[in-house]
Amino acid sequence: MPPTTSEAHIFMSWIASTTSCLEIALLFYVATIDIATRLIRNEICLALALLGIVGQLASPMQLGQSLIVAAILFLALFVIYQRRMIGGGDVKLLVALAIGLPLAGVIELLTVTALAGGVLAAVHLLMRRLPHPRLAPAGSSLVRRVYAVERWRHVRHAPLPYGVAIACGGIWTILSKGF
Repeated sequence: MPPTTSEAHIFMSWIASTTSCLEIALLFYVATIDIATRLIRNEICLALALLGIVGQLASPMQLGQSLIVAAILFLALFVIYQRRMIGGGDVKLLVALAIGLPLAGVIELLTVTALAGGVLAAVHLLMRRLPHPRLAPAGSSLVRRVYAVERWRHVRHAPLPYGVAIACGGIWTILSKGF
């Protein structure tokens, strides 16, 4: 006996909720790894893009729109990347997230990412006023060790871990579309 329309709807809703939870978990991972290494792995971006596609299988028209919007976003971000104003991993992460979102979701993603990036930049500006760190002794708390590493990176003019801001924007956008 074929599934009824309500059973199919429940199944597709379950898939969308599951993909959203997996995307959020991956974004927490991306933020953590970006703080630690300043790298965003290709495999994570690919997984986020595939989850975005799977989460929209119930609506092929929306999936098509998302792919078009993601392609336009990629072209715009590629120009910015060529001018060395954004990292390649950040471009990949934003485009991978855009694949799973409608146009309004992409606008929300970019807006919240920009706001989170502003907070991140303000924190890094405030770090200029903090004392130069000493090495964190063995057994130091995670917060102390992260502070010491981030402060040394700041002294050396390392780039911001903008993947954190993108992850915040992605998590916000995913949560705002609901489960």
